[in-house]
Amino acid sequence: MRVLVTGGAGFIGSAVCRLLVGEANTTVLNADKLTYAANLTSLRSIDGNPLYGFRRADICDRRVVPALFREFDPDAVLHLAAESHVDRSIDGPAAFIKTNIEGTYILLEAALAHWRGL
Repeated sequence: MRVLVTGGAGFIGSAVCRLLVGEANTTVLNADKLTYAANLTSLRSIDGNPLYGFRRADICDRRVVPALFREFDPDAVLHLAAESHVDRSIDGPAAFIKTNIEGTYILLEAALAHWRGL
């Protein structure tokens, strides 16, 4: 199975990537924007594993997201990319709206277009 994981460098996402690659023997493409919450060192144990790939990508990018589907051809998507720091959302909600709503919509559009075309 081939799984596209968004937000795979975050706390939960990195645990999911490690589990999928290390225990479920699943091919994973980790697409992460690498914002303040990202931690690539948490993925060291699977870095270099032929089942694991990383792509720095923003789910709000309407050119990049469809390309991820075309190039990787996933069987499933685990969407974990999000802005999640509550204090930051109070100070400036625009980034949260863009990523959590618009980014999710862009990802859904790309998934629908990709899987309709199969």
